[in-house]
Order: sequence, then C-alpha cells, then structure tokens
Amino acid sequence: MKYKLAFVCVHNSCRSQMAEGWAKELGSDIFEVYSAGTEEYHEVKPLAVEVMKEAGVDISNHKPKLLSDIPYELDILITMGCNVVCPFVPNKFMQDWGLDDPSGGPIDGYRTTRDIIKQKVEELIEKVNSKEIQL
Repeated sequence: MKYKLAFVCVHNSCRSQMAEGWAKELGSDIFEVYSAGTEEYHEVKPLAVEVMKEAGVDISNHKPKLLSDIPYELDILITMGCNVVCPFVPNKFMQDWGLDDPSGGPIDGYRTTRDIIKQKVEELIEKVNSKEIQL
C-alpha cells in the first residue's frame, strides 16, 4: 500500500509542482503523489519547469489542479508556506514547509527553492521509512 501524499499551495504553479515532481521521482515506491492549489491558475511557472528539467525531473506535462481534483482524504498533507489557511483536508500527518515563493524573481531563486524542496522530500521519505512519522 502506498501513502497518499499531497503538496498544497495557493496556485499550484511552482513550489507544490516542484514538490510533486521530486516526490514522484524519489518516493514513488511509497507514495501516491498529488499537488493542488486553493485558487485556479493558468499554468505551471515556466521557470519552475526549467529548473526541474535542469535537475533531471520533467514536470512539463503538469497542470495546476485544485483541491477538488485530488483525493479527499490523505495520509500526508504538506503545505508550502503560502500564508493562507487551507480548507480542511482530512489527513494523518500535516506539516507546513514555510517556503518563500520564487515566482516573479530570478531563476536562481527557483533553483534554491528546488534544492530545498528536494532535501525536504528526501527527509520526508526517510521519516516515513524509519517510522518516525506514524501513519
């Protein structure tokens, strides 16, 4: 059985999309991975796609999704630090990663965010595998 993991942000256009890409790349053996936003948006940020491609992860086919597009109940809910209160999503473990949004800034900001997200996804995988996070 895989754990249902979702990354939630406001627009699902940058940080949550990168997190979904990393979790699918690094944790597909233990996670069923989703991402979503609380508001509609028209695209995944092109610089997010570009920096993920630089790291060998293709998210070019990703589209912004809403909470209604992902499972209603999750095992793990990660919010990205959007300074908004998400609608309640039933979950067994929730964490806010408190990440600054690089949108509108230089590509180096996207790269920094990408690398922080990768590290956090790796830590999440380790905590699940070691049973530090009880699900």
